[in-house]
Amino acid sequence: MKLGAHLMRFDSVEPAALRKELGDTAAYAEEAGLSWLSVMDHYWQMMRAGFPASDPMLEAYTTLGYLAGRTETVQLGTLVTGVTYRHPGLLAKIVATLDVLSGGRATFGIGAAWYEEEHAGLGVPFPPLSERFERLEEAVQIARQMYSDDDGPFEGRHYRLAETLNRPQPLSRPEIMIGGSGEKKTLRLVAQYADACNLFAAAPDDVRHKLDVLKAHCDDVGRDFAEIRVTTLYGADKLLAGDVDGFVEDLRPFAALGVDTMILRPPTTSLAAWVRDTVAPAVPRVAEL
Repeated sequence: MKLGAHLMRFDSVEPAALRKELGDTAAYAEEAGLSWLSVMDHYWQMMRAGFPASDPMLEAYTTLGYLAGRTETVQLGTLVTGVTYRHPGLLAKIVATLDVLSGGRATFGIGAAWYEEEHAGLGVPFPPLSERFERLEEAVQIARQMYSDDDGPFEGRHYRLAETLNRPQPLSRPEIMIGGSGEKKTLRLVAQYADACNLFAAAPDDVRHKLDVLKAHCDDVGRDFAEIRVTTLYGADKLLAGDVDGFVEDLRPFAALGVDTMILRPPTTSLAAWVRDTVAPAVPRVAEL
């Protein structure tokens, strides 16, 4: 099993110090052997998570570009981009650029979007949920076409592209990750299109259930479930308390279920210090699972 870090808070230092803080975080992540670094793709900090919307929030792909320049091995992506935030043709181009400039380490992470307040705040259209899922499916189809040899048009219900030209092509076709745990729509789209999923499930029994649902969708569409990389966002309270042994034992049932990567959420502390002092000691232990 592998560990990743989700950089979702930017309030531990003043803005002038964020460049160094993120650079140090990236360096410590590489030194520790983390396999994944992600950022949120939001305009505002998440009120749903209990934070003020006015807390600092960096633009996701600018941040990932900076992290790409400070790393050599770690996989990079959002967790995840809402389909409403960018036109999918532009998003596919952005991720392809990240892949080229990172040496082939980009993930195309996408979901149906949910944060209505930030859309209203910045004047971005926020269609009903059913339409957002329709747009999500078309966005993934567009990305797959733009990462192929097919430069032809795309004709969907919501998006129409006259020519899906995308040069340079990514160095390695970016992994498509669909985030979310919705059983009827999200996991069906994972089964049909995704290379990876990110599940919102806190306990092994929850993950087991979601994976059973995903396997059933895979059977329905004729997909090999083993082709899908499973990741889970995780809080890791025991690790924060310094209990590495307890943390490893907590992850053991997740590993038995086939979870490939546990992506850890940071506490209210320096991101760099958290990766260096808290996460790094657990990486070799978790790798044994």
